[in-house]
Amino acid sequence: MTREAQAGVPAGVEHPTDLALYTRAAHTSSATIIHEYSTSFGMATRLLAPAVRPRVEDVYALVRVADEIVDGAAHEAGLSVSDQRELLDALEADTERAMRAGYSANVVVHAFATTARSVGIGPELTAPFFASMRRDLSPVDFSADELGAYIYGSAEVVGLMCLRVFLSNEHVGADRQRRLESGARRLGAAFQKINFLRDLAEDWSELGRNYFPGIEPSRLTERQKLELVVDIERDLEAAADAIPELPDNCRRAVLAAHGLFTELCDRLRSTPARQLLTTRMSVPTRIKLAILLRATATAGRGAGVAR
Repeated sequence: MTREAQAGVPAGVEHPTDLALYTRAAHTSSATIIHEYSTSFGMATRLLAPAVRPRVEDVYALVRVADEIVDGAAHEAGLSVSDQRELLDALEADTERAMRAGYSANVVVHAFATTARSVGIGPELTAPFFASMRRDLSPVDFSADELGAYIYGSAEVVGLMCLRVFLSNEHVGADRQRRLESGARRLGAAFQKINFLRDLAEDWSELGRNYFPGIEPSRLTERQKLELVVDIERDLEAAADAIPELPDNCRRAVLAAHGLFTELCDRLRSTPARQLLTTRMSVPTRIKLAILLRATATAGRGAGVAR
């Protein structure tokens, strides 16, 4: 197999430039990351238009690499908090440099920067993201204001990045733009808050993190849990109102992601608060597939969110 074929260069392109070949290989790495790490998002991205899917995968891959620095692989490898902070700072600096220059020796950063330059993602979105990731290296209880800023940086800006991908070739008016941005932020916030609850055992017991101001996770009551769930449901409802206004290139996928996390939210509502300290909720594959099929049918009819 030629190196062009290995890198996924389209048939008929006999002599791709070095940069084009490198960029395609970099994207292949990003696509691998999303499908290795996230069954739900990996399934949902398959419903994106072919021109949109690679760019969303590029966004996800950078987010995942940063998250692994503060949460997963780096910690398991034995890196100190100081080492993790240094790596995160270097990743942010490399990302900003690549967004300016169009190249990085880190293939995930290169793929992200290529997409960012194409759709208009800049430091106004990446800086809040890295700030929130940095906050995870300081496991001190959040105030309500601090939590709002953290959710914006860790989740809402990711929704805004994806929206810029979706709208890169669309012409939308100012009012529709505002509605779509609000929906993207509310959906990102809902995803993050759901993850706070489903990851409660790991975040609190293993990492010493508490994302619930005024609540001690080890003593989470049923009433407190339901209040948190109701807040998530409000975000999901607000996000649902904006989904019908999304372009065809992404509506099915966003419907699917919304449906998957709505199912998770329903399961969190029905799970006793005490059990969340020992169990991580998940959606069985057969139900995931049913949600994807429903999203496909619903989007095809041009309708809104189906429960």
